[in-house]
Amino acid sequence: MSKTTPVARPGIPGGPGMQNMMKEKVKLDNPKETLFRLLTYITDKKLMLVFVVLLGIISTLVTIIGTKYNGDIVDDYVVVGDMSGLAKICIILVVMYMVSAVTTWIQNRLMVEISQMTGAKIRRELFEKMQSLPIKYFDTHSSGDLMSRLTNDVDNISMTLSQSISQFTQALIMIVGMLIAMSLLSPSLMFVGLLTTPIMFLTTRLVVKWAQPYFIERQQQLGALNGYVEEMVSGQKAVLLFSQEEKVGAEFSVINKELTKSAILAESLSALMGPLMNFIGNLTYLILAVCGAYFILLGWDITVGVIFTIILYMRNFNRPINELMNLANTIQSALAGAERVFEVMDVEPEQDKPQASAQMIESGEVEFKDVEFSYNPHKKILKGINLTAKKGQTIAIVGPTGSGKTTIVNLLNKFYDINGGDILIDGRSIDEYELTTLRKCVSIVLQDTFLFTDSVLENIRYGNLEATEDEVIAAAKLANAHKFIKQLPQGYHTVLADNGSNLSLGQRQLLAIARAILAKSAILILDEATSSIDTRTEVEIQEAMVNLMKGKTTFIIAHRLSTIQNADLIIAVKDGEIIERGTHEELLGENGFYASLYQSQFRSGLSL
Repeated sequence: MSKTTPVARPGIPGGPGMQNMMKEKVKLDNPKETLFRLLTYITDKKLMLVFVVLLGIISTLVTIIGTKYNGDIVDDYVVVGDMSGLAKICIILVVMYMVSAVTTWIQNRLMVEISQMTGAKIRRELFEKMQSLPIKYFDTHSSGDLMSRLTNDVDNISMTLSQSISQFTQALIMIVGMLIAMSLLSPSLMFVGLLTTPIMFLTTRLVVKWAQPYFIERQQQLGALNGYVEEMVSGQKAVLLFSQEEKVGAEFSVINKELTKSAILAESLSALMGPLMNFIGNLTYLILAVCGAYFILLGWDITVGVIFTIILYMRNFNRPINELMNLANTIQSALAGAERVFEVMDVEPEQDKPQASAQMIESGEVEFKDVEFSYNPHKKILKGINLTAKKGQTIAIVGPTGSGKTTIVNLLNKFYDINGGDILIDGRSIDEYELTTLRKCVSIVLQDTFLFTDSVLENIRYGNLEATEDEVIAAAKLANAHKFIKQLPQGYHTVLADNGSNLSLGQRQLLAIARAILAKSAILILDEATSSIDTRTEVEIQEAMVNLMKGKTTFIIAHRLSTIQNADLIIAVKDGEIIERGTHEELLGENGFYASLYQSQFRSGLSL
């Protein structure tokens, strides 16, 4: 299968960053295995495929008989001047050509249905697979590249199936049929015509070998382009704010140029196939005409009509061979896309440990015992973390950027597996909980709240899909969101724009709080939830937070130390270690790291 080397991209506190994505190297290691795996997706369409083959046989028989009639026209009607018989056979040929056209249309129609259903099946499986991918996979793969695999690569596969299977089956039937027809009509001329066939296969193999790396590179570059465009569209405001349009345009031009270069090389090489095959085919017909004339001069039992028919047979023999050669280019492009799709499908999904059960978390008591963690083996992020949070306690975590504070709370959701020690929840190891159960019991309110393009009601209900509308409204009231929601054009049924862009940042966070309230989880994580909110809005959010935190074990990561003074326990993290712990007053009394941080904020009035 394809080999990729994920590259961690540092830059986001608490984990691998999402910037500076490195281009992954894709190699098509086993095209046969990929092709056979792809064909397994159409095995449930056997009946339709049988019809496709039968229709191909009918179309081929019509072509063979029609070609034979064309030869008979020369010897039996044109030479003797039988115009009445010529008219009758022409009518027969017209009917036969109509039958061939109808069978071909039905055949193509069936293949379109097979290919689209297969594409939908692959797309569904890939999407479902993405839902089970571990978070660390998204740390090393851009969303744009994943979107490219789900759309461009799957569409390429679907289109290729639509074109290739019917062409392949009909081509094989036509080749066999023409061989039989030529052998019955003139074995000697058939032998002459087949002399150039090995040259065709050798030419095809060379062109495919040259073009294949560029088809793979083209799909790879297309994924990179989609990833860059997706990132720039999401960050367009930042681009405009810092007047970086020229820089972004230059970067896009480089990626676009690379895509264009690989696409031109791939298509240029594959475009050699048609002219080369036409040249070899025309050379074959010339050889047949010369040899046929020579055989007539030798007195062999060969007529002009036979030569004419053999040339037509050989043309119908070479045409499907040419199609198969051209299909090789189309198929290798689809295999490059299939390889990228299967690469995602083969990623090891998140799995529950063997000892995991569906037991729910009741009290939410959390204990970290000598926890060690690293995103890569070369650098430890957390070192010997020991921490206990009793039911209903509020634990605040402070520290400089990159100190590991966000990583600590990420481990509660098992987004990553720890390298050493253990995390206990309600006295049980975190590995003893099923992932779905665990995550239902841990709610998160982030600084950058994600909202779906759906109604306000459904966005809040995302915290508990079984909640009634009255329960949603009650949660919104506790979150101080009810008032502004009622002022929206359709109230709770107002459909939000992309990521809630028609709401203010504070309003989006209030909806996130309402969502978390509705989830009724035992553990709550507030990850810098108010660090980008103005003071007035923060008052409303803090009131909502109080309602949200009632009875929950809460972990707060905040830069504004004024928001955590009432925490039951504050821990200061630096370089992956807890260097201080205690209440606000206790830590101020120690006059250490926390006190220094607090005093600097107090003097400057800034959020650090």
